[in-house]
Amino acid sequence: MKHARRLVAGTLAAGALALSLTGCGDSVDPIERLGRKATQEAPEAGPSGTPSAAPSGSPTGPGSPSDEAYRKWGLTAPVAYAPKPARKPGRPQAAPGRAAVVDRIPVAPDEKVVFLTFDDGAEKDPEFLRMAADLKLPISMFLTHSVASPDYGHFEKLRDNGSASTVNNHTLTHPNLRTLPFAAQKKEICGQQDHLEKRFGTRPALFRPPFGNYNDDTLRAAAECGVTDVVLWRVSMQINNFQYAEGSALRPGDIVLAHFRGPSELKGATETQMTTRMLQRIQEQGYRIGRLEDYL
Repeated sequence: MKHARRLVAGTLAAGALALSLTGCGDSVDPIERLGRKATQEAPEAGPSGTPSAAPSGSPTGPGSPSDEAYRKWGLTAPVAYAPKPARKPGRPQAAPGRAAVVDRIPVAPDEKVVFLTFDDGAEKDPEFLRMAADLKLPISMFLTHSVASPDYGHFEKLRDNGSASTVNNHTLTHPNLRTLPFAAQKKEICGQQDHLEKRFGTRPALFRPPFGNYNDDTLRAAAECGVTDVVLWRVSMQINNFQYAEGSALRPGDIVLAHFRGPSELKGATETQMTTRMLQRIQEQGYRIGRLEDYL
């Protein structure tokens, strides 16, 4: 936990890229941006309903959660999953030598699917591992070496629990990349690529810049490090509710940002309680959960 606080405190002291979350008093990460805003230097890349009555199966076919698993974790209905699409909807066109920037998956307007992403790796709650395994949650993890590396085994268990979760890059030390020159950005990205490849056997294709902050050097460095997509978001899970970059409801293709956080950052709530509330909000709006990598 203290490592995570240092990340936040250091960034605030360095420059205060603070986001004012009006109307959201339970905010967890006030400095994490909701998608790309006017601060980004690279150009923009190209309602509610009722819960589904039953899951439609895991996104990649390893099997569905048991009928009673959802009750165990405080849900009143099974989580609904989107199957792997027959054809990927495609990614925004990237400039030569640059990674593409993705902040929403371009699915059909009536395709009510969203994607779960969890950042950093500060909290390593065994109960969350049980929850993710029971519910078969497909989570795209974006890990920061400085806080996740003391127990990479925790995230390996999450990856290997039958949910088809994945491990991706969130830099070595969680800096504001926009304040760094190209060489330093490349060291942060490639350095973590090297660690993750050595520990998990795969060099990730997806990268998320801390705070959602990037510039053209970031996209160039990411591409040189083997990254194909820089993944941002439009929706952030706080403690009890979503914070939206636009509007007041989920939209088809939304990438949802959450964090590996514990009670000290969640005002006494646990990671599993926060996740239950997140799943409830998704169900309340009639959405299914997809596996991000199946769509990119």
